[in-house]
Amino acid sequence: MLPAPVLRLHAKDNVLIATRAVAAETSLADFDLVTRQDIPAGHKVAVSAIPIGQPIRKFSQIIGFASVDIAPGGHVHVHNCAMGNFERDYAVGADVRNIGVLAPADQATFEGYVRPDGRVGTRNYLAIMPSVNCSASVVRAIADAFNAGGELDAFPNIDGVVGFTHGGGCGQNSHPDSMTNMHRVLWGFARHPNVAGALLVGLGCEANQISFLLDAYGPESTAGFRTMNIQTTGGTRATVEEGIRLIREMLPDANAVARERVCASHLTVALQCGGSDGYSGITANPALGSAIDRLVEHGGTGILAETPEIYGAEHLLTRRAVSPEVAEKPLERIRWWEDYAGGGH
Repeated sequence: MLPAPVLRLHAKDNVLIATRAVAAETSLADFDLVTRQDIPAGHKVAVSAIPIGQPIRKFSQIIGFASVDIAPGGHVHVHNCAMGNFERDYAVGADVRNIGVLAPADQATFEGYVRPDGRVGTRNYLAIMPSVNCSASVVRAIADAFNAGGELDAFPNIDGVVGFTHGGGCGQNSHPDSMTNMHRVLWGFARHPNVAGALLVGLGCEANQISFLLDAYGPESTAGFRTMNIQTTGGTRATVEEGIRLIREMLPDANAVARERVCASHLTVALQCGGSDGYSGITANPALGSAIDRLVEHGGTGILAETPEIYGAEHLLTRRAVSPEVAEKPLERIRWWEDYAGGGH
């Protein structure tokens, strides 16, 4: 006998989740309920009457408000579920979970690339980045010259030459938030532990001048970090050729770094939604949460990398915060985002 085609995630929920498609007029005996419409797989069905304006709860959390009266057995989706503001109980520290960290001798290990500053990478790339979208095609051409031609076969410790392109930097608002965030991201890629060396390519007339980035983070010109721009190098073709030459100079040093066994405490794992569906909140998300708890137990770190996804759920994070100071950090970002978005950016 097949299990019930619906799932109630919490006793306080007023919706059920269809684990498979449910036809209209299906009797859900466990809930004394009959479906009023076809319920697609992964969608929600009201388990009780939800009057207009009342919250819709899933996982015991408010996920929206009824935009019309919803009868028991009714399909709950975007046609009758609307967004709305409500007071949140931040309850700082109420759900703190003390995950004990294992002694170093008991921690798991992995083979990584140890960098001079002590950080450890899981890959060994040479990175090429444009300061502006105008130089993105040059960046791709330089990277393609290595990844398509087999030249890297002679350098087995190098995982690839990667071009990290973006669409900004040209005529960009020099507002501190805009430019500062771009500089932070670009420098983060250049100095990521998975990157053995980086080449930054500009056009020459862009708003996001390479010199601004170097002023912000300190001038640096080493064997593992180079800069150039198209206008002073002599055009697109000359810049591609010079970029290839500069990357070739970096190859021996990058290849000299070999993997070595280190503790899992060096691992930082970022979680990002690969495409939400009706099941990800009850399948992938809990599984990844459990995996991160295990990583933390071994001294590692987990990051919620897709911060827009926490909007509206920040009170769940503050309940897990170890201190008011930690709780304030996501709340400050939420306030910043509301101010930024409210200003029409």
